[in-house]
Amino acid sequence: MSEARTVGDEIGDPNGVDGQSTAEAETTLVVVTGLSGGGRSTVARALENVGYYVVDNLPQALMLDMAELAVKAGGAARRTAMVLDVRSRAFSTDLAGAIRELKERGFSPRVVFVDADDEVLIRRFESVRRSHPLQGDGRLADGIAVERGLLEEARDQADVIIDTSHLNVNQLRRRIEELFGGEDARRLRVTVLSFGFKYGLPPDADFVLDARFLPNPYWVPELREHTGREEAVSAYVLGQEGADAFVASYADLVNATTTGFEREGKRYLTVAVGCTGGKHRSVAIAEELAGRLRHSGLAANAQHRDLGRE
Repeated sequence: MSEARTVGDEIGDPNGVDGQSTAEAETTLVVVTGLSGGGRSTVARALENVGYYVVDNLPQALMLDMAELAVKAGGAARRTAMVLDVRSRAFSTDLAGAIRELKERGFSPRVVFVDADDEVLIRRFESVRRSHPLQGDGRLADGIAVERGLLEEARDQADVIIDTSHLNVNQLRRRIEELFGGEDARRLRVTVLSFGFKYGLPPDADFVLDARFLPNPYWVPELREHTGREEAVSAYVLGQEGADAFVASYADLVNATTTGFEREGKRYLTVAVGCTGGKHRSVAIAEELAGRLRHSGLAANAQHRDLGRE
């Protein structure tokens, strides 16, 4: 990867221009453009992952309108990314003029341009058996050459240029998250979900733990009507032989895999803990496991799918 700008200096303060308190200055705009096959779609998905509202294939003439809509909408739309594609009939080569108009209205857009070597672009198009949108009756190389000419000024005006020739999808995604996401946006979030096997497995589970090897508090009269979130039931479950080792082992497993999951772009991990009805054992184990994961520095929370169904 190569960059034509100093990224740390160019991205700047995501809250807008220093000293300004206007809604425009508080709105973060990112404009994504570049060569077809260069990785615009991957950049768009990465921006969505870190909380941007992404508008794909936006006609260049509507950039200012979109920015003003983002201000009016507020909330999540205050971080908006606009992806420009030469395939749009409304595409213009005057990106510099459009960016200048945004700045005159008080916005501080940052332009990301994705590029790649011609040979790499040709291989990418051939691997998916697609023609270049601008090649017409000519060769792939002809279409790429036409597009380079159309985007020459846009490349010159870019704040960040990313050459994706030697980047895979995950490497490009990580680069965008590093530039625009902040540490919290890149962290893996773990949900420890209790459930009852008699109600079926959670379809979104990444790991499934079976707590039915532990004695069931249901058969203890004074505990039957209580849940695993209550101290008496929790103490009973966690005090059983093997319970502590069970929780500790799975806490170690989750901690051992998080770095790899983050590297591969996974942002949400669901660890499902099951018992018969999802009321006692699984609930107590889920609460304890989530607590240990938080203690180790992970963003973890416990949820209880079937609590209250009995």
